[in-house]
Amino acid sequence: MHLSTPRRRPALLVAACASAAVLALSTGAASAQAPCHHPPGTRVLATGLGSTLGSTVGPDGALYVPDGVAGTVTRVDPWSGHTSLFTSGLPTRIAPVGGAMDVAFLGRTAYVLVSLVGPDVGGTSVDGIYRIDGPHSSTVVADIGSFALAHPPATDFFIPAGVQFAMLPYRHGFLVTDGHHNRVYRATLSGDVSEVETFGDIVPTGLASWRGHVYLAEAGPVPHLAENGRVVRLDVRTHSATEIGRGAPLAVDTGTDGHHLYALSQGTFPADGEPGAPALPDTGALMRVRHDGSMETVADGLDQPTSVQFIGHTAYVVTLNGEIDAIPLHR
Repeated sequence: MHLSTPRRRPALLVAACASAAVLALSTGAASAQAPCHHPPGTRVLATGLGSTLGSTVGPDGALYVPDGVAGTVTRVDPWSGHTSLFTSGLPTRIAPVGGAMDVAFLGRTAYVLVSLVGPDVGGTSVDGIYRIDGPHSSTVVADIGSFALAHPPATDFFIPAGVQFAMLPYRHGFLVTDGHHNRVYRATLSGDVSEVETFGDIVPTGLASWRGHVYLAEAGPVPHLAENGRVVRLDVRTHSATEIGRGAPLAVDTGTDGHHLYALSQGTFPADGEPGAPALPDTGALMRVRHDGSMETVADGLDQPTSVQFIGHTAYVVTLNGEIDAIPLHR
């Protein structure tokens, strides 16, 4: 996700399927009505999870999904779909997007990435990484917003603290993407924040690790054309990125089932869409990266997906409307 100048501001990923309303941050206007849709072979695992963007698989094998509106994280059983509250009390969003964005575990301890809650957007909380201490308590371990304020990017921006979008465990800390400042940060549990890489207008989104490498999804600038939706391998040591695959319109995440690398495409950006609008409903896709760098569609017709996790032979896709879709993988 990226928030930039009107010329460059990509999809905000804010919608609710239940009311069929799409909310654009740039205008605050509701538009686009469409019924919920599920591609053939897809099983709806869970619904009603709130405003969902990121997700992870916990040490117990369950899915964990944050809700930026409620300031909570929900545990979801990947077989039964049973949901239970994992934690609450996180800063809630104060704009049409933000709050709890992503969740990850180091060992058995959960951490949540929180964004767009600081003073630069009228909030009173910290943009950064929160350690979950209990069912209703958390502690800030890395203040990424303050680092961004003290080290502004050379690229255009209008939110000084940036928009931290996704996180990935990395060497006793985390890598964090900022889709507004076009950066990847490294944050340690002692609170140190540093810049791993700064890009041009490529809009870094989801992160994944596989076989000792870090992979990064890029949505590309508006209008998020397929040729700009990429997966790259990020070398943290040399501060370089190598293209692995290309062809996912508005790529919002990447991941692996242990055999193949995938890209999650949110879909087609509306031709007359306001900057900040999400992709058109039911145009998203889960795509497998081929050896030649092209991408093949595994499942299409997804309704504004935001993140994906893999358990066994199933991909679990989280959508903007607070739903998790289980998609069987055929190798």
